[in-house]
Amino acid sequence: MAEELYTSGQYLEENPAWHTYESPWKIAHILPMLKKHKLEPRTVCEVGCGAGEVLRLLQGHLDADTTLWGYDISPQAFEMCKERANERLHFKLADFRREQDTPFFDLLMVLDVIEHVEDYFSFLRDLKSRSQYKLFLIPLEISVQGVLRGKIFIQNRNRYGHLHHFTKETALRSVEDLGYTVLDYAYAPEYEMESKVWQTNLMKLPRRLLFACNQDLAVRILGGCRILILAQ
Repeated sequence: MAEELYTSGQYLEENPAWHTYESPWKIAHILPMLKKHKLEPRTVCEVGCGAGEVLRLLQGHLDADTTLWGYDISPQAFEMCKERANERLHFKLADFRREQDTPFFDLLMVLDVIEHVEDYFSFLRDLKSRSQYKLFLIPLEISVQGVLRGKIFIQNRNRYGHLHHFTKETALRSVEDLGYTVLDYAYAPEYEMESKVWQTNLMKLPRRLLFACNQDLAVRILGGCRILILAQ
């Protein structure tokens, strides 16, 4: 089963930093979205929080009384979370969907998660009633460049457990089909992050240049982008 990748320790072996290096980049896109819509959540939950670094960084930008919760099914990720916990930042080793005693949150974050879930329709349906606002971050892996390379889909499946692949249109439609109201969305270009992969670095300049001219076209042709969706 897909869950075994994260519970057995295999995912940690493949990704020993558990993507903590991406956390500042994620915060750099989350904060403008919250500010744009004047959202000042007092309760925040991240489903599939990994090592908990996004929540740790986000806490520093929110009101001191804000309470944050992170849930993950991986024992290895949970051990990393423990180092970041404090009196208002809590973590739990559990499947959030099966937790019955959680409060109704102001903001629920699902960042780079739904592509890992076998049945993401049921997953999103289960989350809908658990908070007022939701933030989804979804990689947009289907592009002309990605299809021509071909192997990238299998590589991401083997190393990262990506079972589903999206375009901007299918990501937005999936959220809408489940009854969410999409309030806003924004691209999150991956060329903004540091990378040790030479192929990724080689693509940074053309992606940056084309993105500056036409964002939709750049994402469709060259890929290397995620979409941040704010919904209710």
